[in-house]
Amino acid sequence: MIYEPIWGAIIAWYLFLAGLGGGAFATAVFVRYRHPECKRLMRVGRLIAPIVVIIGLCLLMFDAAAGFAHPLRFALLLTNFGSVMTWGVVLLAVFVVVALIVLVLDLMKREVPMWLDCVGLVMGLCVAIYTGCLLGVCQGFPLWNSALLPILFLVSAVSTGMAAVLLVGVFYAPDEFNEVVVMKKFHFWLPVIEFVLVAALLFITAFNPSPAGWESVMSLVAGNWAVAFWLLFVIVGLVLPTILECWMLWLAKHEFETSRTGQMISALSDAGVLVGGFMLRLLIVSAAVPITIIQPWML
Repeated sequence: MIYEPIWGAIIAWYLFLAGLGGGAFATAVFVRYRHPECKRLMRVGRLIAPIVVIIGLCLLMFDAAAGFAHPLRFALLLTNFGSVMTWGVVLLAVFVVVALIVLVLDLMKREVPMWLDCVGLVMGLCVAIYTGCLLGVCQGFPLWNSALLPILFLVSAVSTGMAAVLLVGVFYAPDEFNEVVVMKKFHFWLPVIEFVLVAALLFITAFNPSPAGWESVMSLVAGNWAVAFWLLFVIVGLVLPTILECWMLWLAKHEFETSRTGQMISALSDAGVLVGGFMLRLLIVSAAVPITIIQPWML
C-alpha cells in the first residue's frame, strides 16, 4: 500500500499565496508599529494580503479533490470540522474578511483600530502555520511529517510577505522604502533562519526509519529536483538575497543604499526571496516520497 495524495503545482501555489498573504498583513502591522509614518508602504501590505489569499482560495476550490469538473465539491470542506483543511479554510475566510475590512478603512482614509490589526495579525500567522500543518497531517510522508515544517513555512511566509511589500514599495513608495531600515534588517535574518530550518528538516528526514525519508532528501539534493533545489531555492532564494542585503545594509555607503541603483539591487534581492518561497513549497510537495507498506496479501 502506498500513501500518495494527488497534489501538485496548484497546491504549491495555494500554500505559497496563503503564506504570502499572512506575511504581507504581518508586515503592514510591523510597519504601523515600527514605521508609522510610512502610510503608503503600510497600504501595500494591506492590499497584497487579501488579494493573494483570495487567489489561493480560488486555486484550492478547483483543486480540492474535484478539479474543474466538480468545483461544488469544495463546499463539503465546510461540513467536516474534523479535517485540518476545513479549519484552514475557516482561518483563511476569517483572515480575508478582516483583511478586506482593514483595506477598506485604509482606502477611506479612516483609522484602523489597533484591535482589528491585531486580530488580522493573529489570523495571518495562523494561516501561515496552517499551510505547514496541512501537509503534516498526511501520514506516510517523512518529508511532511515533521514538527519543523509549520515553523519553516511560518518563517518563509513572513519572509515572502515582507519581500513582496518591499518589492512593490520600491516602485510605489521609494522614499518610504529608504526609511524602513529596521524592517530591512529584520528581514535580512529570515532567509538565514530559513536555511537553518531547511537543513535541519532534511537532516531529520534523511535519518527517518523508513527509506522513503532518505529517498525524499536524495531527490532534492542529488536527484530529479536537485537543479531546482540548489539553483532556484538555495542560490536564488536564500544565498543571493543574503549576500545582496548584507552588502546593502552593512557594507554599502548610505548614499548608494538610498540611490535608485541601490533600490534596484534590493528589489532583486526581494524578487529572489519570492522565487525561493514558491520553490520551497513546490519542492516540498513534489519531492516527498511516500512510505510503501507491504500487506500480507500482497506477498
